[in-house]
Amino acid sequence: QVQLVESGGGLVQAGASLRLSCAVSRSIFSFNAMGWYRQAPGKQRELVASITIGASTNYADSVKGRFTISRDNAKNTVYLQMNSLKPEDTAVYYCKAWDRPGDYWGQGTQVTVSS
Repeated sequence: QVQLVESGGGLVQAGASLRLSCAVSRSIFSFNAMGWYRQAPGKQRELVASITIGASTNYADSVKGRFTISRDNAKNTVYLQMNSLKPEDTAVYYCKAWDRPGDYWGQGTQVTVSS
């Protein structure tokens, strides 16, 4: 069973930075892609950023220029560097691994940005 464990969330003020980590129990190269989603209260879960096995990245328009997804292959860890945080970034952030036949999710880490 694959495990994804997120960490790095917390309570920060607007304008601050956080770095989320997602530690994976299997080689991240064994997945088609890795990514970060978030879900705010009362809203649907949305894709924030993703990185493919070929290192192509994709970002939600709302975070472009502020968030950066990266990976450390040796540590089987994916990161989400979040800069210039805004109150609207407040959500539970989930790590996801795209696999076949099914995908894997982490348990989530809370990010709260105060104004």
